[in-house]
Formats: sequence, structure tokens, C-alpha cells
Amino acid sequence: MSTKDTGLEKLGIATGTHLHLALTTSADPLNAIQEFQNLNGIDAESLKIALPFLDLHGVKRLTLNLSIFETIREKLLQKIAELAASNEPESIQKLETLLDNSFPAIKNKDIRPVVMATMKHLPKVKEEYLQYLLEDKELYTEAATEVKRQIWENNQSLFGDEVQPLLAQYLKEKEWSLYRHDSPGLTFFSSNPKQRRQKETLTQLLEMIGSNVKLYDMVLQFLRTLFLRTRNTHYCTLRVELLMAIHDLELNSICSKDPCHKFTWCVDACIREKTVNAMRSRELQGFLDSVKKGQEFVLGDLSMVLSDPYALNIILQSLMKMLQNCVNTDTLPRDSADLQLLCRMTALGLNAWEMIDSGHFREPKLDPTFFTKFLAYIVSLMAEDQIRHFSGKVPGEKIVPPPLPPDMYANWISQSSLASMVAMYYCLQCARMRDRLALVQILPTMIHCENDRAYNDTFLHCLTSYLIHMKDDFQHEDLCVAVLDDFFIPASSRENVLRHLLRLLMYIHHKLPKSKLEAMMEEISSDKDMSDSVRSAVEILRDKIDHFEPSPVASPDKIDSPLMSVPAPTPAPHR
Repeated sequence: MSTKDTGLEKLGIATGTHLHLALTTSADPLNAIQEFQNLNGIDAESLKIALPFLDLHGVKRLTLNLSIFETIREKLLQKIAELAASNEPESIQKLETLLDNSFPAIKNKDIRPVVMATMKHLPKVKEEYLQYLLEDKELYTEAATEVKRQIWENNQSLFGDEVQPLLAQYLKEKEWSLYRHDSPGLTFFSSNPKQRRQKETLTQLLEMIGSNVKLYDMVLQFLRTLFLRTRNTHYCTLRVELLMAIHDLELNSICSKDPCHKFTWCVDACIREKTVNAMRSRELQGFLDSVKKGQEFVLGDLSMVLSDPYALNIILQSLMKMLQNCVNTDTLPRDSADLQLLCRMTALGLNAWEMIDSGHFREPKLDPTFFTKFLAYIVSLMAEDQIRHFSGKVPGEKIVPPPLPPDMYANWISQSSLASMVAMYYCLQCARMRDRLALVQILPTMIHCENDRAYNDTFLHCLTSYLIHMKDDFQHEDLCVAVLDDFFIPASSRENVLRHLLRLLMYIHHKLPKSKLEAMMEEISSDKDMSDSVRSAVEILRDKIDHFEPSPVASPDKIDSPLMSVPAPTPAPHR
């Protein structure tokens, strides 16, 4: 007979220990059992009358008692929920009293649901009860999230351990969307912000935080720390998505405490609208200019918002539209206030890591020559691309390939993160427009971008997505050399670059010269240290190459018409 302590003794309820004692000390065991049943049975006259009838039907007392207990427990759980829904002080007091009376029996698995439900609905559980749960792994695991939140408030390391798997899963999902090779028509930035906020990992994180401002602040602290340790901007994305998901849930208790809320909402609106229009520009500039003296630390969080790849993408796309507008309206970049704001926000996002790491919360100053020289040069390139496009439509017009960029351009992209990003997005625009000559001119220069920015996953993903749509152009040697020999191959020793290269080859391999493809596959396969994911991608590519069958050329259908038997007219003689 079990003598395990279930806390019932503390409530004055007899247990198996008492029955064991009664049987071992009594001369008449049957009489001892009868007395035990009379003292500890359910005291209800209607039940006592029914007991002999149930005995005749072979219903065990244990079965009967468990059935009654379960019914009473369900009624009690329902009453607890009703008290919690009333939100009245008297109801809260009743729940606290119930918890005090039932908590000693929390070890009893039959009574435990009542104790757990009571704690779940209390706005504040006594610290001694929380500590008891914390010290018992089984009880802590079974506790409701509402109760765990109260435990996590004073146990940051424990909360970090609970959150860490979700953060790791979030990064894994981002990497999967960047490296996946089964969706050539989609880019990393194709998804809608609200769709991204429906992901299960984010939903679970929101459930853990609830409306607890302290836990929300802890998560933001984790994200800042991880961003500083890894420089991974996906943590910036999560910082934005978390706040916007809380905004969607209308948890004003948190939104009102986050100084970045309105700014982040405005940036999110730009991403949803796929542009930074004049109205949004004024709003964003107002937020940046309203940072008060003594609150410069807010710039750290604002820079994280702007460092989100989705935010940078829409800002730089809008910047390219502004530069194209300069071409169309024959104006200079330095004369556009909206263009200057976009450059200002881009620079702030690109300097997020340095700002938070150093603790010097100041906006980076923009060199005036960036507008007068570098952007002016990009505008001239865009104008030449436009002229070449229309010239190509004139019969007999000879297309002259663009010249190599000057040293001024090379110096800017090698030393300035802002100039690098502008050049990279100009390169993406050339690829999106399928301008082979412009791409051949600009892509090889990307290897000189500051801090190897052109080998960032988000850029490589978008570039390969656009290049896949240019697969027919890979029959031209100049594009093969620019893309493969000059850009990808020099950095193919990096796993992330190799994975994007493999994604590209899966869709263009049949357009490459056979000798070129064989040489590349031999070089790729020679790496003995490749990871399992890369090795798997190589095998998929090799299988595609081995089993590739060109699409049959459709023969013209035979036209069944009496007109086909009519002889063609003889051309009239020239006069």
C-alpha cells in the first residue's frame, strides 16, 4: 500500500497510510474497514440508500467514488472559471482562499487540476507557491503559461531557456526560405507582413509574453544581445514582427510602453504598401526628428527597426524609384528632400550594430559628395540603360556596351555601406529588368562592396531569383563569365554563397556550355568538408543534370483548309 505524501494529510483527509495503520492495529480488520468507510465516505443520505443497490450490480466503491469525484471536480473547475470571468475583488478573494485550502494537495494528481486552474486565474500568485512550482520539475511543466509568466518575471535565465528554442526555430525558418530551391518565382520579400506574423513560432512567443510588459522587455533584451553577438539581422526582423503582432492584438499596455511603436507601425505600413510615399516620408522624418535630448538611446531601437531586411528592402526600392524619377524629370539627387530622408534611414539601419555596440546613439552624418558624385553617377548609369533600351528597338542601331565604372565608384562602394547598398539594389534592378549588358558591367564590381555585403544571404537570394528568369541569357558568354567566374566562384568556398549558387544552377544548368557545367560541378564536388545540407543539394542538382530532357520543339499543326491548295500569286514585275 502506497505511503507517498500527496498532501491530503495536511487537509485532514485520511489516506492509505491511515487505513494501513487501522488494519495493523485492529483485532477485527473487517470492522476496521467498515469504520474507515463510515468516517471517510461521502456523507450523503441519498448515496447511502443507493450503495446496497450498486453493490448488487457489482459496482466497486472505488469506481463510484472516482465517478462522483470527477463530477464534483468538473463542477468546481466550471465555478472557478465563472469566478475568474467576473473580475470582481470578492471573486478574486474566493479564489485565493480556495488556493490556500487546496495547494497542500497539489501532489495529488486528481486534485492538481483544481489547484492549477485556480492559480491560472489569479492575477498574482503567492511567491511561496511559485517557488514550490519552480523547485518541482513535474509541477512546473504542468503549470499554465499564465502561472509560468509570474515565475519568469523574476527568473530571467529560466525565461531565456524557454525562449531560446523558439528563437532558434525562427532563424531556421528564415534560412529555409532563403535557401529553398523549389520556388524560383518567389523572392524572400514576397510574403505579406501579416502573413509572416501568423507563423507558429511567433504565435508561441506571443503566448509566452501575454500582456506582461516585463517579459516583453526581456525578449527585446535577448534580441539586442543576440544581434550584437551574431550580427544576424533576422533578430531585427523578429523585433519588428513581435511588436506588430502585439499591435494587431491591441495589447495597448505593451504598445504604449514601447517608444518605437508608432515608428515601427509606419515602417510596417510602407512594407505593406510596397513603397515609402511622400506622406509616409513626412511621418517617418517627424519621428526621427522628435527624438529628444536625453532620450537618444531610442535611436538604438529605431536603428534595429530599420536594420530589418524587409524595412531596408522597401526603403532601398523606394530610393531606386526616386533615382529613376531624377532620370525622368532631369533633376539632381541632391535636390530631393525625400531621397535624402531615404538615405538617412538606410544609413541609420546599416549602422544599427555599431550604434548599439558602442552606446553612442547618434545618426551617422552623410557626406554631401555622396549625393553630388556617387548618386549622380548611378543616375547617369540609369539614364544610359534607358537610352540603350530604346536604341535596341531601332532597326540597325548598333548597341554599344557600357564602359567600366570609374575609380570614384569603386572607392565609394568599398568604403561606404550606404553606397554599397545603393549599388547592390541598382544591380538587382538591372537583373529584374533583364538588362544583360548593364548586369555584365555592374555585377563583377559587387565583390568590392564594403564588408562583403554583396555576399549577404538576402541579396544573393534576390539576385539568384532574378537570374533564374534570365536563364536564356546564359547562352551569352559575357553573362556566364560575369555571374559565375567573376562573382560566384571567387566566394564559393563560403557555404552560404555555394548554396545560392546551387539554387541558381538547378534552373540554368541546361543553358550553360557542357564543358563549363562539368568544370563547375567538379570544383563544387571536390570540397570534402561540405555540410549535409549542401551535399544533399549537390546530389539533387546532379540528379537534375543526369535526368534532364529538353522540351520537345512543337511542330506546326497541319492546317486543313481548301485555301492551302490555291497556288500562291506570282509577284508583279518591278517597273
